Amino acid sequence: MNFLSSFASSKTRVALAVAVALGAATVIGLTVRQQPAQAQAAAVQQAPAVSVATVAARNVTLFDEFSGRVEAVERVEIRPRVSGTIERVHFAEGQLVKKGDVLFTIDPRPFEAEVLRAQANLQAERARGELARTQYERSRRLLAEQAVSQREFDEREQGWRAAQAGEAQAAAGLRAALLNLEYASVRAPVSGRVSRAEITTGNLVAPGPQVLTTVVSVSPMYVNFDMDERTYVRYAGQGARGNQGVAAIPVKMGLIHEGDYPREGKVQSVDNRLDAQSGTIRVRAVFDNADGKLTPGMLARVMLGGGGEQSAVLINDRAIGTDQAKRFVLVVGADNKLEYREVQPGQLSGGLRVVTAGLKDGEKIVVGGLQRVRPGMVVAPQPVAMDAKPEVIRAAERAEQTKAAEAKPIASDSRG
Repeated sequence: MNFLSSFASSKTRVALAVAVALGAATVIGLTVRQQPAQAQAAAVQQAPAVSVATVAARNVTLFDEFSGRVEAVERVEIRPRVSGTIERVHFAEGQLVKKGDVLFTIDPRPFEAEVLRAQANLQAERARGELARTQYERSRRLLAEQAVSQREFDEREQGWRAAQAGEAQAAAGLRAALLNLEYASVRAPVSGRVSRAEITTGNLVAPGPQVLTTVVSVSPMYVNFDMDERTYVRYAGQGARGNQGVAAIPVKMGLIHEGDYPREGKVQSVDNRLDAQSGTIRVRAVFDNADGKLTPGMLARVMLGGGGEQSAVLINDRAIGTDQAKRFVLVVGADNKLEYREVQPGQLSGGLRVVTAGLKDGEKIVVGGLQRVRPGMVVAPQPVAMDAKPEVIRAAERAEQTKAAEAKPIASDSRG
C-alpha cells in the first residue's frame, strides 16, 4: 500500500512538472511572438508628429534681388545769407515743413534801418535827377536861341545823365537792402522734414559754411542699388539699355523688416559706366512715400523684374532650416524617414519661397516641427497645405500628439 501510494504520488509530481513546463513554454512563446508587434506599435507611437506638405511647381515671374539705400530726392542744407543774431527758431525737430515756411528769424532791426536809409537815398537821387533834367531842358531851349554856349549845354546834359545813373544806383541799393531784410527770415526752400536746429536762439551767425539745419523731401524717395555686370548685360540684351529702356522694367521694394515687397515703383536712371573695381553699375529707382515710412538712409530690398515667367518650385519659408551658410529642408521618404536636402532659396512669390535648386515637384517636406526632428528619424506625417498658416500647422501637430497620447494606455494594458 505504501508502495502504491508512493508511486502514485511520484506520477502526480511528474505530471505537474510537465504541465508547468508546457505552460511556461507557451507563455514564453506568446511573449516572444508579441514582442515584435509591441515594439513596432511603440515605435509608431514614439514617432514625432510633424506637418508635411507636398512640393508643387507653378509658373512665376522671376525677379532679381538687390540691396540698396533710401535717399531723399531733395536734400538742402540751410545756411544764413546775412549776419546777425538768431532771434527765434520756428520749428520743432523732425517737423514737416512746406516750401516758404520760416525756419529762423535773424534780428531784422539792422536791415530795417538799412532799408530806410536806402529809401531816403533814393528820394535824394530822384530830387537831384529832377533838378538836372530841368536844367538840361532849359539849356536845350536857350541853346536854340543861342543864349548859352555849347559847352554849358553839354555840362547840363552830362549832369542829367549822371543824375539818372545816381538814381538807378540808389534804387539798386534799396533792392539790396530789401533783399537782406528778406534774408533775415530764413525760409524752407523745399517741402519736407526738417532736422534739428544746429544754432539756437541768441547765437551770432554769418554767411559761410555754417549749417543751421537740414531739410529733406519726403515723397517721392529714391532707392539706389548696384547691379552686377552679368545681370546688367542680361537686361541690356533684353532691350533695357539706357534710361529709356529700363523705365519699362517693373521694380518692387521692401524694407528690412518686411517679408514681402509691398511698394511698387519704376527705374528712373542707370549710370553711364560700370565701376571697374566693384564690377557693378549704379541704378536708381523712385517710389512713392505717401505714408511717410521711408526715411533716407534706410536699407531697402529691391526686386527688379525682367527675368520672364518660368516654372518654379515654391515652398513655405517655415520649411527652410539654416546650417551655417547653407539652407536645407527635410524630405519625407516612402518609409516616413527624413532626408537632409540642401536647397537654394530665391525670391518670394505669393507668400511662398521660390527654390531654384534641391527640390522636385511632388516631393514631401516638413513644414512644421522642424526643430523637434533630425535627418534619419521616422516621423508621423500630418498633411497640410504648403501655404498653410502657422496656427493651422500647430493645430495639426497637436491633434496627432493628442491621438498618440490617448493610444499609450491601451498598449500598456495589452502588455499586462
